[in-house]
Amino acid sequence: MTETASSDRYKWIALTNTTLGVFMATINSSIILISLPAIFNGIGVNPLSPGNVGYLLWLLQGYLLVTAVLVISLGRLGDIVGRVRIFNAGFSVFSVASIALALDPYRGGHGALWLVAWRLIQGVGGAMLFANSSAILVDAFPARQRGLAMGINQVAAIGGSFIGLILGGLLSVGNWRLVFWVSVPFGLLGTVWGYLSLRDNGVRSAARIDWWGNVTFALGLTSILAGIVYGIQPYGTHTMGWTSPRVLLFVGAGVVLLGVFFVIETRVESPMFNLRLFTIRAFFTGSVAGLLAAIGRGGLQFMLIIWLQGIWLPLHGYSYQNTPLWAGIYLLPLTLGFMIAGPVSGFLSDRHGARTLSTAGLLVFGASFVGLLVMPTNFSYWVFALLIVLNGVGGGMFSAPNTTAIMNSVPADQRGSAAGIQAAFLNTGMVLSIGVFFSLMIVGLTHALPAKMVSGLSAHGVPLAQAHAVASVPAVASLFSSFLGYNPLASLLGSPAAVHVTSQQWAVLTGKSFFPSLIEDPFHHGLVIVFGAAVVMAVVGAVFSALRGTRFVHTEHSLSEHAAEMATVGGAVPGEVALTEEVDQ
Repeated sequence: MTETASSDRYKWIALTNTTLGVFMATINSSIILISLPAIFNGIGVNPLSPGNVGYLLWLLQGYLLVTAVLVISLGRLGDIVGRVRIFNAGFSVFSVASIALALDPYRGGHGALWLVAWRLIQGVGGAMLFANSSAILVDAFPARQRGLAMGINQVAAIGGSFIGLILGGLLSVGNWRLVFWVSVPFGLLGTVWGYLSLRDNGVRSAARIDWWGNVTFALGLTSILAGIVYGIQPYGTHTMGWTSPRVLLFVGAGVVLLGVFFVIETRVESPMFNLRLFTIRAFFTGSVAGLLAAIGRGGLQFMLIIWLQGIWLPLHGYSYQNTPLWAGIYLLPLTLGFMIAGPVSGFLSDRHGARTLSTAGLLVFGASFVGLLVMPTNFSYWVFALLIVLNGVGGGMFSAPNTTAIMNSVPADQRGSAAGIQAAFLNTGMVLSIGVFFSLMIVGLTHALPAKMVSGLSAHGVPLAQAHAVASVPAVASLFSSFLGYNPLASLLGSPAAVHVTSQQWAVLTGKSFFPSLIEDPFHHGLVIVFGAAVVMAVVGAVFSALRGTRFVHTEHSLSEHAAEMATVGGAVPGEVALTEEVDQ
């Protein structure tokens, strides 16, 4: 076989293997969102009990948090020791963690802690896969085909988070352990296949590991993201914990540590977070646009799950036990829109560049949020389906061209670091979206829900004093109930005798439609705030995307080599990487 034929064959092997890796990693970032009720029921834990809310939040956030914290370090480590080596190790770690999760031997709090701990370890494997997949692809494909390759890979990466919702709903109907078992055969296949077929043909940069940078970044980002997790929990008489000493300590310490981290990165010889990459206009503008899109996309997933599981499906006669499955099914148009638009836009970006496609994609993305926020809460499904298809198409138009442009813009020996930064932005955006969007929704509910709850309960026989007591429960409880597809009124009211209502009134209060009808208007009030913020993020992201400049591909030199060349030829100061742009029309 000729060298050209071998290279051509290898690039498709690399694409298939890395696509499997990121697909598996992102499926597991969202698969438990819909299956949480089945998981907690399986281990015998009530997720809405005050002492158990932490388990709920850490199962939701822990995987994303670990991935966000580690991807930059692991991407940079891939530049030093080999991207394929780190990527293959990620498959192994991920597979072991998936097996351990499925075999959880405990019940109650111990069972929940087992799941949280192994989800964190699974996040380490996910970070290894995320951090190096884009760099392996860019190493394998010529510049003229990278858009198509990145388009397929991005469809897997982001489409996996949508498909995870559907799989979670389907598998949790059978057995909650299947939610974790489903990853095991793919993880084992990827591990063996990767070791046998992938090769490290990228440019390595001999460098020392930036230990102080790694430690301060990991501790700083972990502290801030942990503060966000605790910030959306009630504190004392407050509906949220943003003013609690613990949250202030976490966030404050995180800001200080990240400040120290950036100082370190300007002084070490081989920084893990190469700040000079941000002097490349396409890298900087694309990264900011990508972060804003990730926050909007993450918030959309959570809001749509709450909307479907907690309100729309029960109002349309679905039992709470079946809402996870049907929520996943009704979200299929979102996945299809993204999966169709992603590869097509990646293919087109190879010929026409990323600026027009990515900018238009974010504007379409934002327009879909406008449609969703003006639509009634009890909507007609075909209108809803059309809007989420539009959202998926906009996300697909943006993601693949944007990632390709970013990876094309960096030197060959910095691709692992660049891919790690992009993966960190993607996963940090998902974590931030929970804090930002949940907080905005709780603000909306806090203003509108208590009065609605008092009037609704008293109209069905609940004494006014008890109605006020139920209405004073923090809005986050109602939000989590809707998110999990629960009707919380039975536990909040106690029993028919406790609230002095008839059996008929009790049946209405705890039935399928009363609580969704009660929360419907307050939820829409919060939804206007949430999706209004998403529209602003999409528009700002589109502005950054439009400022990325014309299409270019970085020449195959290291950062230091290229800076030296530019200094020799044009008198440029070493480190001014923005001068390395090369138009590739």
